[in-house]
Amino acid sequence: MSNLKSLACAAIDKESSNLRTLSLDIWEHPELCFEEHHAHEVLTNFLESKGFLVSATLVIGVMCEYDALPGIGHACGHNLIAILGLSVALGIKEVLDKGNVKGKVTVLGCPAEEGGGGKIDLINVGAYKDLDIAMMAHPSQFNLPKPVYVAMSQVKVKYQGKASHASSFPWNGVNALDAAVLCYQSVSCMRQQLKPTWRVHGVITNGGDKPNIIPETAELLYYARAPSGEELQDIQRRLGGCFQGAATATGCTVTYAFDPKGYDSLMSNNKMAAMYVENGESLGIVYEHDQNKLSKQGGSTDMGNVSRVLPSIHPKFSLNTEVSLHTTEFRDIAKTESAHVTTLLHAKALAMVAIDVYLNPSLVQVIKEEFQQQLTAETQ
Repeated sequence: MSNLKSLACAAIDKESSNLRTLSLDIWEHPELCFEEHHAHEVLTNFLESKGFLVSATLVIGVMCEYDALPGIGHACGHNLIAILGLSVALGIKEVLDKGNVKGKVTVLGCPAEEGGGGKIDLINVGAYKDLDIAMMAHPSQFNLPKPVYVAMSQVKVKYQGKASHASSFPWNGVNALDAAVLCYQSVSCMRQQLKPTWRVHGVITNGGDKPNIIPETAELLYYARAPSGEELQDIQRRLGGCFQGAATATGCTVTYAFDPKGYDSLMSNNKMAAMYVENGESLGIVYEHDQNKLSKQGGSTDMGNVSRVLPSIHPKFSLNTEVSLHTTEFRDIAKTESAHVTTLLHAKALAMVAIDVYLNPSLVQVIKEEFQQQLTAETQ
């Protein structure tokens, strides 16, 4: 087995320069959710050049993300997630081609993780139905085999008022911006009474056009997060009161709808995570042992939805920085050679997990049994 794992690692190292070029290409062409045309093209062209069959909806072995953030580009490091997925696939394919190992690996491109729920769309069209396990990894500040990703729901709020000249006839207007501001303040006051593990954050996305026109419409976008779907519903109920209250106070009407593509919390498969740690440690990776960091609540991901369809892992890997994600500083780190080298190291660990599974078919049954036990425990 060690020879086969060395074969996979060597295949990843062989393509390091090409993978680095791809990573920088994606980094330099940031595309928002559902707009990742350039990233999709360069990734699929690379896979085809290496003998992979590429289609729009592949059964998944390894996932690639590649969408950017508005205004700050690849500040979540999805350029690295993209090449990590390619690297894992390259390592596995080398073993399948040359190691006399039976199995199948395919790569699934996953657009729009940043709020668009691309993986949820893929689930709905059956892209995951024939897979045994799913894996990917995300750059971070820490090496976390089982990071805490929470459930998330987003909601768009629109207030409708009446336009009028703000100086000549203000009494003829109904100010939708006032409603939006009052809504924002109400939600901010409500947050004082939320549980420590709950999160609500939002922005005003439309506040009017000119100061001398009373805003006829105003809009906000909120994200609500909680460790479980049940708790998330409680937050949604409270938010609804804030939305309606601001409308009543200002004389506006309000419409809002929580996105039906909510993100589930991540349910990591313990067996797979343990295998990832074991293989990673054999490569010299040092994993986090600080309980505060292990249990620290992070963001949300549509990988949480995948993790309830089939056994999955979505570890975080450290880029040796304390800089937070979703900042320009982290964006710049995601472009560095050091980040590239670290990404390939963790890709090797994931490829080695796949090799363990191929060579020990009984592991799949153990992994699936744990998955069913986790699902059952959630419903009790």
